[in-house]
Amino acid sequence: MRECISVHIGQAGVQIGNSCWELYCLEHGIQPDGQMPSDKTVGSGDDSFNTFFSETGSGKHVPRAVFVDLEPTVVDEVRNGTYRQLFHPEQLLTGKEDAANNYARGHYTIGKASQQLYT
Repeated sequence: MRECISVHIGQAGVQIGNSCWELYCLEHGIQPDGQMPSDKTVGSGDDSFNTFFSETGSGKHVPRAVFVDLEPTVVDEVRNGTYRQLFHPEQLLTGKEDAANNYARGHYTIGKASQQLYT
């Protein structure tokens, strides 16, 4: 079986990723809390959703994805949105402040400090 891991970086990446996972859930019949109704799993034979989701011991389907942004506001929309129960908190990584669209600030100061936290 093949597995696909999605990495969503920055404001645009996180917003597109959030919409993308909402669509994946709708396409595969997975509810916003990660549960799949039992009638979909029994005898359907279609396990293509396992490419994008991993199943926990309790039957919850968790996206194979990571959301990263230096500024927490956009990732907080995912944390507090309709699909907040879908994601594990360790998949949602944020810094404390934005780089203010300044490459040098993001690369050499704020981004470097955040990178050290997550490696």
